[in-house]
Amino acid sequence: MEPTDKTTEDNESQSGTSATWMRGLFMLVVILAFGVAQSLLAVTAIAQFLWLLFAKEPNRLLARFGKSLALWFAQTTAFLCCASEEKPFPWADWPRAD
Repeated sequence: MEPTDKTTEDNESQSGTSATWMRGLFMLVVILAFGVAQSLLAVTAIAQFLWLLFAKEPNRLLARFGKSLALWFAQTTAFLCCASEEKPFPWADWPRAD
């Protein structure tokens, strides 16, 4: 017996629903990582301020990390808002601040 058009449409619909739920799971994990990254940003900013206060110049390593963290925030936001299908770190390489 050949599958009817309705059966094919149902399979495609279930497949699309499954992909949507999987994306939702990825989004939930990324939202949790986003919260952790916000705390990391706060610690980095405080450390950079203290470095600046005592050394009278910014720490280049902290500045470079902050820039790469900002790029990760941008990639993450694009993924969460469905502006991009590319998953951010840890599913991709950590963004490089050049």
